[in-house]
Amino acid sequence: MERIDLEKAKIIAKNKGLKPGNVKGTKGVQFTKGNNDRLVVIDWDQFEAILKERKLAIYESGGWMKIMKA
Repeated sequence: MERIDLEKAKIIAKNKGLKPGNVKGTKGVQFTKGNNDRLVVIDWDQFEAILKERKLAIYESGGWMKIMKA
């Protein structure tokens, strides 16, 4: 897996119909299509702030993205 920046993640997410999401009641983040009751769609600024706060990074391989510790 290759670490990618937020701008590349935004492009991949847009192409796949994904949005940044926050797991309700936690500081967990993931990508969502917006139809999951456990996730709240958030804006990219909030998503980036949580990534920085939790020292997380976005990794990509073959079009799949994963959020992991940096």
